[in-house]
Amino acid sequence: MKEIIRKVKLSLSSAAFAAGAAFSKKPEVNSMQAEKTKGRIYEFEMATIEGRPARLSKYKGHPLLIVNTASLCGFTPQYTDLEALYQKYKDKGLRIAAFPANEFGAQEPGTDADIKNFCLTTFALSFDLYSKIRVKGPAIHPLYKYLTMEAGCNGEIPWNFSKFLVDQEGKVVARFGPDANPVGRGIVGKIEALLTA
Repeated sequence: MKEIIRKVKLSLSSAAFAAGAAFSKKPEVNSMQAEKTKGRIYEFEMATIEGRPARLSKYKGHPLLIVNTASLCGFTPQYTDLEALYQKYKDKGLRIAAFPANEFGAQEPGTDADIKNFCLTTFALSFDLYSKIRVKGPAIHPLYKYLTMEAGCNGEIPWNFSKFLVDQEGKVVARFGPDANPVGRGIVGKIEALLTA
């Protein structure tokens, strides 16, 4: 565990993190396409980090932030802010779903059990954590194929900690890059707008 934490700290100064500005450009949401595919996200069934099936329809009626994550990335400390965001808004309805992936710099090499242990012991995460999946490439998971090709904000995932915000009716309303601060005004403002709509 100490070795994993050491690697995370080292990666903070990695080239990927230093190049964070390259992630700032994000696909704009095509509102017509997003409206057309509204609610489709609820058709997906995923595996939790413990391997249990979970239908995404459980998020119906809740704003949902979807994030692809990794344990050894320069952006991994965002777990702290994601947890703070969840704690602040969960009673108002916000839900967060994290999907570990290993496509970027092989920064999520462990098993689901390794990932769960790391997230709980290092960050005390309490939001939903799912089994590791592929978020780009030929073997992309159908959920991420939908998010990046059909949901109105097309474009492949550039790196770990890319974020999609889904409204209470299952429509993707915003997409944020890996370097977007989970507790920054860009994300928080859109979440608050959904919660007060």
